[in-house]
Amino acid sequence: MSTPPDPWKSFRGVMAGTLILEAIVVLLALPVVAKGANGLTVWSGGYLVGLAVVLILMAGMQGRPWALWVNLGLQFVVIAGVVIHAGIGFIGLVFLLVWLLILYLRGEVKRRQARGLLPGQQDSPES
Repeated sequence: MSTPPDPWKSFRGVMAGTLILEAIVVLLALPVVAKGANGLTVWSGGYLVGLAVVLILMAGMQGRPWALWVNLGLQFVVIAGVVIHAGIGFIGLVFLLVWLLILYLRGEVKRRQARGLLPGQQDSPES
């Protein structure tokens, strides 16, 4: 008898992948900030690179029970980047919406799991 698939393993993968994607987008903002009015300074570059590093490190910590809440909190750090360039704030707002969707989907998976409605919880037709 094989063990049913773990829905949370794939969910953690989605969260880690989203953080990696967000880190890439944050790093792609470097040339945008460089072309902005203030240009790329030590502070703005350090903020963007440091933020990308934190996002990448968090991608490896998605198995922790607090990870989703830290991911949501990080979005406000990204949104605060609006003081550097409006595009950074926009990135933060877009990814905040993505993380709110992920939070909603997490709730849906929990509800379905509690009701026994996940595909891995169904009896297979072969048995």
